Amino acid sequence: MKNFQQMQLETELPVVITDQEGFITYINEAFKTVYGWTAEEILGFPLEVIIPQSLHDSHRLSFSRFVMTEKAKVLNHPLLLKTVTKEGIEVESEHFITAEKQGGIWFFAATISPL
Repeated sequence: MKNFQQMQLETELPVVITDQEGFITYINEAFKTVYGWTAEEILGFPLEVIIPQSLHDSHRLSFSRFVMTEKAKVLNHPLLLKTVTKEGIEVESEHFITAEKQGGIWFFAATISPL
């Protein structure tokens, strides 16, 4: 069975992967094309770079709560949210977030499709 990173990397949809600290570790070509970011501009930065400012606090709280409790309500089903492009434009998009623990560390992958 393929791990979630392999499955996410094979999709044609925009993908972003973060570590359990919330730092972006990977974006695919579709993400670069749709949202305008290059790997050099976004890798190693907090996920909040692509999250609207108004959602930063709730995102941090939910993210931290999951890492501590390993319980989430937002994983493995579509979510209608917004994604911030390199130009600062908020784009309505469908997020499908998955999580996988590898070597005691959580990683999160999301397909983020513009609507």
